[in-house]
Amino acid sequence: MPGQRNDTITAISGVKVGHSTDLKGGTGLTVILFDRPGIGAVDITGMATSTRQIDSLNMMHPGLEVHAICFAGGSAFGLGTATGVSKFLEERGIGLDLIVAKVPVVPTAVIYDLSFMDAGARPTPSMAYDACLNASSGPVKQGCIGAGTGATSGKLRGVIGATKTGLGSSMVEGAGDIKVGALVVANPFGDILDERDSIISGARDNTGFINSYESILSGEVRKHVGSPTNTTLCLIITNATMDKLTAMQVARMAGHGLARHISPYNTPFDGDIVFCLSVGEKSAHPLHLGVIAAQAARMALLNAVRYAHALGGIPASRDLVAEKI
Repeated sequence: MPGQRNDTITAISGVKVGHSTDLKGGTGLTVILFDRPGIGAVDITGMATSTRQIDSLNMMHPGLEVHAICFAGGSAFGLGTATGVSKFLEERGIGLDLIVAKVPVVPTAVIYDLSFMDAGARPTPSMAYDACLNASSGPVKQGCIGAGTGATSGKLRGVIGATKTGLGSSMVEGAGDIKVGALVVANPFGDILDERDSIISGARDNTGFINSYESILSGEVRKHVGSPTNTTLCLIITNATMDKLTAMQVARMAGHGLARHISPYNTPFDGDIVFCLSVGEKSAHPLHLGVIAAQAARMALLNAVRYAHALGGIPASRDLVAEKI
């Protein structure tokens, strides 16, 4: 829509987002493309991660360039979707120049959504290629779309007692025209809280929300056999310049924005990851960037709840919470 304000991650110049969604199977993927290579880091705080080609974001790796990010459902099966992104980039001559070839660097992370609708549904490389073709710099479509299609929260008693979540995005402006955008796929084991610490999405029984934190405190965790089937994925992008060390610190601060609203956060059953990339040249203090990133991350997380709708027999927050989120 002409004149529509963009308060999502694509408000950062040179960033495009594309989705591919399988509503029948309950899975999908999201691709984030850059006009110029990103430089950054990754903060892995979850124990149950599943990733591909994130090496160049590690502190000790000499690589600096990142050409795209891919988030997908399908658990480890979804890691193969990066092949479609690499094919798209290779055809356009985009990648790390190794003289004999240009090799695209596409860090990829996945969520577990196999227990949501169709356990046999898989996001594919061709879906990722199509997502690249359809990628746009317009406002990011949010909710049960792309990598957020099969996302849920509050799985203390299994996915059948969870609440439907999805994918959310945000952008926060700082001083001196600094911009920090976030994109979050919310698929946590824990509940999601609003600004007043009230549960707006989480584990349920026939009377309402359970409060996973309190239930675990009382010992329910001993009755529940957990499995590594949950993850919150977060991407932070800024138009400020950062080296790897700065990006790592900003990523860690962004994670605290998520921890404010996910209860409990970083459980043994979650594969939580925060990616942080610079695609600009503006100057900003790392502390300023970190505070903005935490705000952007939490806003994107809440949008992943706000824009989700019921799917696969699982109600969304809008079906359970009387007040507008």
